[in-house]
Amino acid sequence: MNPVLTLGISPCPNDTFIFEAWINGRLGPDAPAVATRLEDIDTLNRMALQGVLDVAKVSFYAYGKLHGRYQLLQAGGALGRGCGPLLVSRSRNLSRHDLAAGRLRVAVPGDLTTGHLLLRLYAPDLQPAYSLPFDRIMPAVSRGEFDAGVIIHEGRFTYQACGLHVLADLGAWWESETGHPVPLGAIVARRSLAPDLIERVEHTIRASLLHARTRPDDARGYIRSHAQELDEQVIARHIELYVNSFTEDYGDEGRAAIECLMERARTAGLFQQ
Repeated sequence: MNPVLTLGISPCPNDTFIFEAWINGRLGPDAPAVATRLEDIDTLNRMALQGVLDVAKVSFYAYGKLHGRYQLLQAGGALGRGCGPLLVSRSRNLSRHDLAAGRLRVAVPGDLTTGHLLLRLYAPDLQPAYSLPFDRIMPAVSRGEFDAGVIIHEGRFTYQACGLHVLADLGAWWESETGHPVPLGAIVARRSLAPDLIERVEHTIRASLLHARTRPDDARGYIRSHAQELDEQVIARHIELYVNSFTEDYGDEGRAAIECLMERARTAGLFQQ
């Protein structure tokens, strides 16, 4: 009997779009059976660090600490251009110098999120940041509990409604600095799984993505039931931005971007923290 794999993904529309057909048994007997956990990215990172998931969505920052136990899959991840985290604030007058001088209380969506990693590369002298669930960051910054916050996911489309302004587009900074697209989230599988099973998982992710693209109505209700933002246009823009040509396979361009991010994090000593 084939084992039931534990699969952890986020409830964000790009993940639920990609994985819905697999999770809900639309792909036939070749797809491994899964028991699914939908958690915020910080929780998924911690679960993977504890080794409790067979297949997981994790931040690339977390992957840098996990690669000895987890194999990077080439399908299902989040990587692209014009889609990076934003650093936002109520004030238009704060600067990169304020970050470096340790004058700001900054909230991040998890210690091992790629948003936090990019912030550390952008402002190496930043004082310790404060970790909050991603959906609490914009309200907390809007209330003045923090000077600034790194926002991800749907926040990219909704921050203005909270009266916030962009201090830095960390993805645009990364692209300008390196020429690479920005690696955000990885799909990984435990290395202790049989190689042929890992290959089946990767094939299944691609099949699930193809099903979503060719029969998008199948996933619509599932996506809405888990989305933080229920506006249909926001959900559609989210999927369009984060599910792109790199989702099926990173390709040489994507793999070069990932290696560049890993190397810069190693050079900065961020994997030792």
